[in-house]
Amino acid sequence: MGKITKITKQVKNDERYNLFIDGKYSFSVDEAVLAKFQLRKGLEVDELEISELQYEDDVKKAFNKAIQYLAYRMRTEKEIRDHLQEGDPEEGVIQEVIHKLNEIKYINDLEFAHAYVGTQMNTADKGPTWIRGELRRKGVGDSHIEEALAAFTQEKQVDKAVALTEKLLHKYRKDSKMIAKQKIEQNLMRKGYPGSVMKIVWETVESERDDDERWDAVYHQGLKAHRKLSSKYDGYEYVQKMKQTLYRKGFSMEDIERLLEELKENEE
Repeated sequence: MGKITKITKQVKNDERYNLFIDGKYSFSVDEAVLAKFQLRKGLEVDELEISELQYEDDVKKAFNKAIQYLAYRMRTEKEIRDHLQEGDPEEGVIQEVIHKLNEIKYINDLEFAHAYVGTQMNTADKGPTWIRGELRRKGVGDSHIEEALAAFTQEKQVDKAVALTEKLLHKYRKDSKMIAKQKIEQNLMRKGYPGSVMKIVWETVESERDDDERWDAVYHQGLKAHRKLSSKYDGYEYVQKMKQTLYRKGFSMEDIERLLEELKENEE
């Protein structure tokens, strides 16, 4: 049993108070804890009461930390738990904070999932598979994820994937049509679009190139191959290596023959 002999407000944090028991500093508490337990000079406290005070203060500190974390954006329950665990508090403290946050409706994983899906649909180019993976990583349950993703209809997925594909077709215009298609499909897959959407994309996007665009791609890749192979091979071997290289890149033999003829004429 001890007696509180002095209570002082902290200089750097005026919401916390230092408690002195029997003339010696013992611990500090939040002002909410001070008020809840009606702590005052002359009050006698035993070890059990001190432990309860410290537990309540730990909960208050963790709660304030969670509120500050939530001030920037919505968070899932898992994100909050992970954030609180950085301070290595007791599991009971974290559970109490989560309970309080749920009571005041500061945590709602379903609302979070809906908001996250909406943000990705409106501001990013990610597909449903990528979004699903991110929500799982954030601790959202599958039922909440699927309910939220229902808003990301196949029609909306196709619209976004088509817009992305059209940009990528321009980016890969120096590649053969076959290679450009492979690169675009890999890009769409990484961004989380399913094969069913990619199939509709290729039925929707006009990917045929005019003669000038096709020839520009052949010529660009042909010059790259020529610079690499002409220093190592000549004659028949050079021609065969060029044909093999460009054919693997998806160009027609007709275009390859035309390119080789032009390169030969330029050398002469």
